[in-house]
Amino acid sequence: MRRAATCLAVALGVTFLGTGCGPKAATPDIGVGLLAELTGELAAVGQSCKNGAELAAFDVNEGGGFRVGEEIHGIRLVVEDTASRPAAAAEAAQRLIADPKIVALIGPSASLGALPVAAVAESSKILMISPWSTHPSLTLDATTGQPRRYVYRACYTDDFQARFLARFAIDYERTKNAAILYESNSEAPKTQAELFKKEFEALGGSVVAFEAYETGTKDFAALMKKVVEAKPEIVFLPNYYTDVAVQLKQGREAGLKVPFLGSDNWNAEQLLKLAPKEVEGSFFPGHYFPGARVDAVAKFVTTYKHRFGHDPDDVAALAYDSVVLLTRAMEAASAPAREPIREGMAKIPSFEGVTGKMTFRTADPIKSGAMLKASGGKIAFVTSIDP
Repeated sequence: MRRAATCLAVALGVTFLGTGCGPKAATPDIGVGLLAELTGELAAVGQSCKNGAELAAFDVNEGGGFRVGEEIHGIRLVVEDTASRPAAAAEAAQRLIADPKIVALIGPSASLGALPVAAVAESSKILMISPWSTHPSLTLDATTGQPRRYVYRACYTDDFQARFLARFAIDYERTKNAAILYESNSEAPKTQAELFKKEFEALGGSVVAFEAYETGTKDFAALMKKVVEAKPEIVFLPNYYTDVAVQLKQGREAGLKVPFLGSDNWNAEQLLKLAPKEVEGSFFPGHYFPGARVDAVAKFVTTYKHRFGHDPDDVAALAYDSVVLLTRAMEAASAPAREPIREGMAKIPSFEGVTGKMTFRTADPIKSGAMLKASGGKIAFVTSIDP
């Protein structure tokens, strides 16, 4: 496993020291804070983030580390649980930042925690890379709207996601109207719902139902009745997988027979476990496709599955990429310290990871995605999504 993992990280472009795929392991001396949703509603997301980040750190260190100036270094992950709550995420970030040996942050993954942490990271002048937060405001100053200097992401944005989902619904599924059910007081679902509605209508589609619910709702029967009565041709659910599993079941019970369309909040691997029958035939976007015939993807999936016993989801792959990307920033830095690493990150024009090529003209990478479908109890590839 050590040899395979090292070769994987080399394939992703990290300039490890030594020769071949079996150099001496590096001492993990550079502290990186990892903010993950390990408990609470999004615990599956946090565990995937932790798994992917730990595998990347293992690969980097076992590959011989990386050079900053004249010194060889390895990564030491320090993990904090955000408890799937915004306030807890901000507090966890502050604890990590208080440690002068922590030079950068990875995570949180979900926007509900990433948004408050982004403000903390920016004010504290420490680089933050969110693996999975697609919210448009993540990399922008909340007051001025100007780009933040210390906040990056490894995923595409909701603006891009809304455009390709609307286009897919109209061009691929040939739908003329859609219903939307979204969590109104959660930033990611709310923003994705609003952006999809805007894009769908701009393409000539009609939103026949735009229904909201509050966090904690478990009975969606009344809302689903309204959706059924609106007679949509497709139903968009941009909510987190824990809610979607219930909504799929109650939607089918209410008589919905049309396809469901999801967002990247779905975590399809979890939905296949929670609502295997009801999710069948649904469409959703992915940040990569585990079955892609690409060497780096195949090696990553094989190595991850050997270590953790199951296939890696989007969050695991994005967390892996985030750590390796951070290593690239460290290699471009003049010293293993907070400001030089931020400067190093700003020098990176592009990066080839497990989830594909990222081009950095801003802190939001330009990258492709995949449109996927639940089919036969598995995730099937439908089409690629290009910028």
